[in-house]
Amino acid sequence: MAHSHDYGPMQKWLTAACALTLALGAVAEFTAFLPQGLAIWFYVISYISGGYFGFFETIYHLRHRELNIDFLMISAALGAALLGQWVEGATLLFLFSLSGSLESYALDKSRHAIHSLLKLRPQEGLRRNPDGTEERIPVEELKIDDIVIVKPGEHIPVDGKIVSGQTTVDQSTITGESIPVPKEHGDIVFAATLNENGVIEVRITKTAKDTTVAKIIGLVESAQKNKAKTQRFLDEFEPRYAISVIITVIALIFVPWLFMGHDFDSTFYRAITVLVVASPCALIISTPASIISAIANGAKNGILFKGGVYVEQAVEIDTIAFDKTGTLTKGMPSVIDLLAYDSVKQTFSDDPGQSEKLLAIAAGCELHSEHHLAKAIINKSAELSVVPAAVQNMQAIPGRGVEAIYKGKPVIVGNEKMFENVMDTWNSLITEKASQLRNEGKTVVFVSLDNQLAGIITLADQIREKSKDTISRLKKMGISKIVMLTGDNNEVAQSIANRLGVDEVCANLLPDEKVKVIEQLKQTGTVAMVGDGVNDAPALAVSDLGIAMGAAGTDVALETADIVLMGDELSKLPYLLNLSQKAKKVVWQNIIFSMAVILMLIAGVFLVDLPLTLGVIGHEGSTLLVVLNGLRLLKSGFG
Repeated sequence: MAHSHDYGPMQKWLTAACALTLALGAVAEFTAFLPQGLAIWFYVISYISGGYFGFFETIYHLRHRELNIDFLMISAALGAALLGQWVEGATLLFLFSLSGSLESYALDKSRHAIHSLLKLRPQEGLRRNPDGTEERIPVEELKIDDIVIVKPGEHIPVDGKIVSGQTTVDQSTITGESIPVPKEHGDIVFAATLNENGVIEVRITKTAKDTTVAKIIGLVESAQKNKAKTQRFLDEFEPRYAISVIITVIALIFVPWLFMGHDFDSTFYRAITVLVVASPCALIISTPASIISAIANGAKNGILFKGGVYVEQAVEIDTIAFDKTGTLTKGMPSVIDLLAYDSVKQTFSDDPGQSEKLLAIAAGCELHSEHHLAKAIINKSAELSVVPAAVQNMQAIPGRGVEAIYKGKPVIVGNEKMFENVMDTWNSLITEKASQLRNEGKTVVFVSLDNQLAGIITLADQIREKSKDTISRLKKMGISKIVMLTGDNNEVAQSIANRLGVDEVCANLLPDEKVKVIEQLKQTGTVAMVGDGVNDAPALAVSDLGIAMGAAGTDVALETADIVLMGDELSKLPYLLNLSQKAKKVVWQNIIFSMAVILMLIAGVFLVDLPLTLGVIGHEGSTLLVVLNGLRLLKSGFG
């Protein structure tokens, strides 16, 4: 069923009140526990609470010259009351109100998808005025070509280009890159990314309303407005069904009475019986009963569906696009290779002792650094029980590495930029090896001692343990195309894709470019997007089905997504698809059954003068069977 308005928590309380007073009324009418005279008052309260929103929806639509299922249900309940069947009418209104509450629940989840994004964007920027003074002003007042100063630990307020200073920037919120990126003069930086170390001055290239993060907000907003395919179907179905039933009932009252000389009381009784048995309670509850059970099953198994439509939508998926960082991979760099270099023999050493010494020196230099790579090196030394070497005078060079003194000799740990002045003097074996390692998708860190290369340490984002198995299972289930999207460079992306068996790779993507890829994929299939970061939010929103990784997923990705895999378990994807396929089968079983019962009961009214009591039994019995069939989906075992 579809409501024009959303009434929030109040509808849930009124549904509960309807159920309670219905039960009390039945107790008073059919038992001796309560005075029988109270029954009518309990029923009246049940009618008011159960039909409250349906009544106002009916008035709203009548003002616009429309009929809907709300009108049909209210009419059926009033007809039942006129015939003294208060329990029947109150039950109709309770089921009617319940289905509305279930629908509202599904809609509540996506209300604040923009809220987390807005928190990421700084409210102010420190502007350097032409006279040299500094002034903190709202980001909306910053103009193109203004110079802003960004200190370590601050979020960059606007998109721009660095004109002074060096730093590393954690731009995972925009590009999804797991490793902070070195930035220096001439490099572009994005609003809402984190300046990790070093003071930088940025010349503004875009106003606040045109920044990349602002585009992400706009993309999420526009995509969410275009999600209502099921709503459009229900909007067309409701008035047609309601009008056909009302016209039929009116004809059943007046044609036999006025033109065929039938008794009015018996004619009215038959017409109201038709109105009651034609009220689509079982039909309306058939989908929520099944879908809510599937949602509960998913929740027990680490899958959060944020609405019933997404349970059904999952059945249609034939293409899945995965974000790389934090989804297919762990999102944190780890040390992969420790390659000690013998500067005398000018070759890489196989001696484990030399590798441990290399790691000890690097760990000693990185011991007090906050850099992500430094943490990975420290973690590796702890894992191998290697004690970090004692170094002095450690000094960080933003965007490049660190310098220190070890046993009176200079030691340097850093990237290629750190050694660009001396790299020409190195053996070609070193640069060739470094190039090979980069082509394998690894980040290369050089270590030199006393101005001689001591070795190379490589780091890379690690593939999740179950990623390859999950992709293999998805292909066996009939997913025709699996695509990997990433902001990382092509070498890293291809290296991981080859190991996972991914069909296509799209690298170096910004958020709006991910959206373009999803839109292209949608031209040839029904697309699910699986991601975890803010940079994935627009793609999650514009895809046919957005699936977010839970524990590591950012708030906005979780709020924008249609489904959340809680606990970051990618292996739940096959279970999700199997569960949705089973749910769709049950939904159609219920729809066909409830329609068949309605047709059978209507036929019974005309062929065998089906009394209202039997109509009620058949009607409520079908509703109960539909609910019980839906509850079968609570059982696990679809993976």
